[in-house]
Amino acid sequence: MATYGYRCPRDGDFDVSFPIGDAAARVPCRVCGGEAVRVYTAPLLGRGPGPLAAHIERSERSAEEPEVVSGPPVRHRPRRPVHPATARLPKP
Repeated sequence: MATYGYRCPRDGDFDVSFPIGDAAARVPCRVCGGEAVRVYTAPLLGRGPGPLAAHIERSERSAEEPEVVSGPPVRHRPRRPVHPATARLPKP
């Protein structure tokens, strides 16, 4: 299902879902029942995975309002499990 945008002259814009390629040029308005015409807009590309969208939004926001930090980020290295055969060897 794809979402298509329509505009009613009285009630404004609204979206309707149709199977891809089956969108009508005109549909009845949900509010007043009048005739609404299809409007062509950019695809909804901004609806990506949540973490990716949050990262993009954060980086755009930091261009105008940089975050204040108190120091460099702390990087934790994961600890490897110690194998009994190598446990007594000297550490690098």
